[in-house]
Amino acid sequence: MPAAPFEVADLSAGYGQTRVLESVTFAVPAGARLAVLGRNGMGKTTLFATIAGQTRRYGGTIRLDGKDLSDLESASRARAGLGYVPQARCIFPSLSVEENLQVGLKDRARSAIGEAYDLFPRLKERRNNLGSQLSGGEQQMLSTARSILGKPTVLLLDEPLEGLAPVICEELMAAFSKLAAAGDMTILLIEQRIQSAIDFADRVIIMERGRIAWSGTPAELSANPETVEKLLGVGSLH
Repeated sequence: MPAAPFEVADLSAGYGQTRVLESVTFAVPAGARLAVLGRNGMGKTTLFATIAGQTRRYGGTIRLDGKDLSDLESASRARAGLGYVPQARCIFPSLSVEENLQVGLKDRARSAIGEAYDLFPRLKERRNNLGSQLSGGEQQMLSTARSILGKPTVLLLDEPLEGLAPVICEELMAAFSKLAAAGDMTILLIEQRIQSAIDFADRVIIMERGRIAWSGTPAELSANPETVEKLLGVGSLH
């Protein structure tokens, strides 16, 4: 299944009576790579959780390939083609790597697990290890692999590099680039490693206090050090 376009329009959401997102609007063409940047606490994770159906939506719409997901439960959004890899790396610690991957297969044949092993050879080497026996980087690979086995057309990645060694970060980013290059997924990435994010993306949005404060290309952001310092709190991207 080819990648799908994705659109958020005038989205407001939060938790209980607390509003976190206000009038967030953006569109991602099919097969594109969007980096969602911003300092901590600016609403990035809430945005992805809202897209996945895990917060209270006050208004606005969420569309995947033209289909309105706004009123669907999380499971129905997943069936519609939305994949979500949360920051928490939600694997099953008491199941083996292979058993974790089987959960992601849904209605696909067990042989499809080979796709995950092709993307992350480390997982094949550890297929009989329990989730609790994996390193943080291996757990991130497992969480990502389990999601992609469901064949999403839009994939949300929330800070996949957090706390990981540089060599593991490189492996993960190479895998994400491989997924994007295949043309099967539109990928939205939240990441605090700013340079890794903009090297991966073809579009960037920066969030500030629950709103989109800036949007443009990586080249435009790199050429705008004032914006980088004001909204991201760093003096340079290099």
